[in-house]
Amino acid sequence: MFDLQAYLDERICRVNAALDRRLPPETERPEALHRAMRYSVFAGGKRLRPILCLAAADALGARPDAALTAGLALEILHTYTLIHDDLPGMDDDDLRRGRPTLHTVVGVGNAILAGDALLTLAFEWLAEAPAPPPWPPRQLALELARAAGSRGVVGGQVEDLAAEGQPPDAGRLDYIHRHKTGALIRAAVRMGALAAGAGEAALAAVTAYGEAIGLAFQITDDILNETSTAEALGKAAGSDRARGKMTFVSVHGIEAARRQAARLTETALTAIAPLPGDSAPLDALARWLAARTH
Repeated sequence: MFDLQAYLDERICRVNAALDRRLPPETERPEALHRAMRYSVFAGGKRLRPILCLAAADALGARPDAALTAGLALEILHTYTLIHDDLPGMDDDDLRRGRPTLHTVVGVGNAILAGDALLTLAFEWLAEAPAPPPWPPRQLALELARAAGSRGVVGGQVEDLAAEGQPPDAGRLDYIHRHKTGALIRAAVRMGALAAGAGEAALAAVTAYGEAIGLAFQITDDILNETSTAEALGKAAGSDRARGKMTFVSVHGIEAARRQAARLTETALTAIAPLPGDSAPLDALARWLAARTH
């Protein structure tokens, strides 16, 4: 039987060690900036996006670490989005992963700059990791850029801010979730497949998987924000409702949210069934994401 916890522990250790090697040290000038970058990167995240990236490469029979650089770029770009999401002009959060948010520790200006530096560094790393045939060398950077910009995470964040306090709108909510959260998860598995030299059929399979679990992940987040505690989440609970945010729970209700997360998980599992490599990690990850409690 596949041991998901052992798999997660091993991959988290591998990703953390690689991040520690590649990030500028705290002793390198400007020290304040590099300390801030490392504070947020090593704040105890699940490393979900790099793990999904590596798991997608595994499912296509890739060599070990074929997708590691892509996974690292995903993680530091994701960290930049969290730093900016917590800022006073965005969600104005004081806690992230059970620790004070970066801007409350180093100030808003340095937090913005740390996020900017991580975003830029993600593409520097990808420039050093060209995609293998049949893809053009630039494909990994292109994939992440498309997921992160105005047609991806940033666009989703803009719509999320605009939707606060607005009447329920299922179409708008779907756009927010698929872009603000789902786009980077979709990119994670696609980048893993691209790094493995996937063909069109395999890339389509992992894309369908990524789209389904990306939406399921955010729906589960919406449920947990409504039902869990700050201690379990490592951040404020009930904050979505307090800010008038549009969530799957506020639009459809908790039970409908749970049913939809389960349906999306089954869609994801069906999508990866034909993959030629070891898809057990992707299978287990999809089930875990929908059932998690934090």
